[in-house]
Amino acid sequence: MLKNFTISRLFLWLLGLLTVAPFLMVLAASFKTQSELFQGLFVLPSHIDLRNYIQAWHQGHFRTYFLNSVIVVIPVVVSSLFLGILSGFAFVFLKIPGKTLIAALMALGMVLPSESFIIPLYQELRLMGLTNTYWALILPQVALSLPFTTLMVATAFRQVPKELLEAAVMDQTPRWQVLWKVLIPSIIPTLSTLALLLFIWTWNEFLIPLILVNQDSLRTLPIGMMFFQNRNTIDIPVLMAGAMIVIIPLICVFIIFQRKFISGVTEGAVK
Repeated sequence: MLKNFTISRLFLWLLGLLTVAPFLMVLAASFKTQSELFQGLFVLPSHIDLRNYIQAWHQGHFRTYFLNSVIVVIPVVVSSLFLGILSGFAFVFLKIPGKTLIAALMALGMVLPSESFIIPLYQELRLMGLTNTYWALILPQVALSLPFTTLMVATAFRQVPKELLEAAVMDQTPRWQVLWKVLIPSIIPTLSTLALLLFIWTWNEFLIPLILVNQDSLRTLPIGMMFFQNRNTIDIPVLMAGAMIVIIPLICVFIIFQRKFISGVTEGAVK
């Protein structure tokens, strides 16, 4: 029994090390000089110097790309959560004709790859005059996030103890107060998990910004990193510093919200 437990722990540690190792190598390379990089992949930098980060920040125009990513991420996360809460409430507590069919279509929308509809999406937004605008980056990602958000919120609402709802009904509480004062406080872990997932998905989105926007002033970090990589193929430490600029916000957000994320995954909406 003890032997099996030890082997399992060693296997998990090894798996964790293999997962973290590429990130640690990129982090170490971002502080190296070119000569230190040629000394070996596992050679640590002689000292911590932010010169590569400063150079990547200015050469790669990451200030513009970073601001664009923030401008896109915040409306997408807030709008998706707000609309997902309303539609999830409707799915669970309101009588909607064809509810099962709508849920099936939402589930289908979750599994369709973006490549399957990116061309008609581009044509539609072009006819509406929305290409090369922030709306072209925000609206499609809200629409893509809404099916998952709706179904996850609806599942969380179904797990809320019925006693809370029965007490609210007996007190003749208006429907909007039941939603915002009873249901939403009961599913905070789920909403926190959703917010984190939506942030990561939107921050990492590549295809939609690549196709729908071709102005450099509107590009987000993943697209900016691609063009920076194409322009800078010689100075690897600076390139690694640019990659870390893209990754660091995700790591910081996950570290801050990891407890709520884990509780939302494991506990659902029940307190």
